[in-house]
Amino acid sequence: MSAITTRLATFDDIEELQQLIGLSVRGLSIAYNTPQQIESAIKYIFGVDTQLVIDGTYYVALLDGITVGCGGWSKRNTLYGGDQHKEVEDPLLDPTMDAARIRAFFVHPDYARRGIGSHIMKVCEAAAQSAGFRSLQLGATLPGVPLYEAMGYAALENIEQAMPDGQVLPIVKMHKAL
Repeated sequence: MSAITTRLATFDDIEELQQLIGLSVRGLSIAYNTPQQIESAIKYIFGVDTQLVIDGTYYVALLDGITVGCGGWSKRNTLYGGDQHKEVEDPLLDPTMDAARIRAFFVHPDYARRGIGSHIMKVCEAAAQSAGFRSLQLGATLPGVPLYEAMGYAALENIEQAMPDGQVLPIVKMHKAL
């Protein structure tokens, strides 16, 4: 297999990443969520958080020049969700006291289980550690829990995220010390 590479996401990537996110969620969540939960989550929760692009903490994963995944980390308080899920300004975290956030990981379903998520995670963990953070938190959807557990994350809390149309998305809040 060719080497997976990453680069920082730019605003020029957003449209392609939004399409990737929809493909990822529809393709990889079907065994875990109902079609209604999936479509509601795409509409109300999942998407690119442009603050991550502005902060230079969101990555595009490429394989042979093809965009196959995305994910990032954050020095801000939001645990999960794209622009459409945020209502207030996202304050900065204190790396000496707070956990950095692992955010918005999505892999194209045709490239799932080939190490792409793990690769992006290692890039994010190293960057967060370089920024002074000593621990990480994330909000995992059910399809992502096995990857995060394999990478040393432990569940802290189960969250039932209500969406405006009455659907509920299960999310697992997870943590890892660096």
